[in-house]
Amino acid sequence: MAIGSQSVRARPLPPQERRNAIIEATLPLLLAHGSSITTRQIAEAAGVAEGTIFRVFPDKESLIDAAVEAAFDSAELETQLAGIDRTLGLDARLVLAVEYMQQRIARIFQLMSQVQSSTGNTPAKKPPTSEDMASLIALIEPDRSHLRLDPSAVAHVLRGLTFAGTHPMFAIDGPMSPTEIVSLALDGVRIHTTTEHLC
Repeated sequence: MAIGSQSVRARPLPPQERRNAIIEATLPLLLAHGSSITTRQIAEAAGVAEGTIFRVFPDKESLIDAAVEAAFDSAELETQLAGIDRTLGLDARLVLAVEYMQQRIARIFQLMSQVQSSTGNTPAKKPPTSEDMASLIALIEPDRSHLRLDPSAVAHVLRGLTFAGTHPMFAIDGPMSPTEIVSLALDGVRIHTTTEHLC
């Protein structure tokens, strides 16, 4: 047990787990304070000695880069989407999906804003990949026969609308609600009458 000024002794962990634990502790600090955080703050949040950080990362900048990269990792979102109840209707499934996507977008935007404001540099963004879309497409697939577009195309439309309806640069009057985004993706903006459908 550490007393007074003695060093904190970290619980032994495999190197990758220790690295992940430090990154996980760093992300909330970056969201709150940007790159002005100190390695002492990070060490306290991670429950390790400062020296442990430098045994894992060569410097604070490398740790920040790793934390930003981790924030763009879509694994958590994929898990959330995969956990949505498939017995729900399509609209209900997609509203939940959009809620999760909006949370991720908001967190990433806040992180980028904090890091950029404290360093003047825009963090590198990980481009979306087709693998990131797998769970979203799977949510749409059961209703394929009711859609004019392939589930993959619908997923891309929904993700694009979610980004545009959430990002402060585009959603000037505030973010759209998940229900609004899903309705727009599935029904469009035109008011359809019975007569139009029969034409």
